[in-house]
Amino acid sequence: MKSPSDTSRHDESPAVSQHQPGRTKLRRRPSSKRILGVGVALCVPALGVGLATQASASTGSGGKSNARSTNAAGGSVGTVTGVSASSFTVSTPAGEKLTVKKASSTVYDKGTSRAAASAVTKGKVVLVLGKVDSTTITASQVIVAPSINLSKASANVVAFKQPNVSESKSVGQIPASYKQGTGTIVSGTTATKATEAALTSYAGGVVDRVVRLSNGEYEVHNIGVNWPHHIFVTSDYKVVGAND
Repeated sequence: MKSPSDTSRHDESPAVSQHQPGRTKLRRRPSSKRILGVGVALCVPALGVGLATQASASTGSGGKSNARSTNAAGGSVGTVTGVSASSFTVSTPAGEKLTVKKASSTVYDKGTSRAAASAVTKGKVVLVLGKVDSTTITASQVIVAPSINLSKASANVVAFKQPNVSESKSVGQIPASYKQGTGTIVSGTTATKATEAALTSYAGGVVDRVVRLSNGEYEVHNIGVNWPHHIFVTSDYKVVGAND
């Protein structure tokens, strides 16, 4: 890239053409504003290249996946701490505070039976599934009293604490070809089953996306906890491993 100082070669044209005999060829001093403008123009493409590089990195292998997108299907499990007409709040076993938005299409279940929105009350344990945006979930399904041993599942999770030291460990089977940021985000029933499987074994965080890997298994991305951040689920929805 050229620096602004290199733009001095772009001086303005002579005031008088050298083909006019008998007159002195004059040159104007380069304008400082012009130099500044050219320098900025040269810098802008470099900025664009940097942003494009970041964008391509987020698309995963081959530019076909989008394994770092937000507002993907996921969910969380925890205890209801408050209820209003349009939403309710949940606290996870790791202390994460969530807002769950209700929608006209939200389905409510109690155990294995269909229920009404009134089944969600303060103090109830709920499994929330839907689109996740940080600590807000727009619920597609809410299961009251899910078949999850919350005490056992949360014991497998390392919560954030002060001073926080990042955990770095792997358990179980990690796909040999796995690389962070690759894969294809999934939705619908597939994402729901993979999310529920992951939260049954590791409760405390928030699943913000489910990614299908090249071997057909799933990487369930878990946020809001120190560990694990990646939970691996087979194609028949069995948890086989986890890492940081």
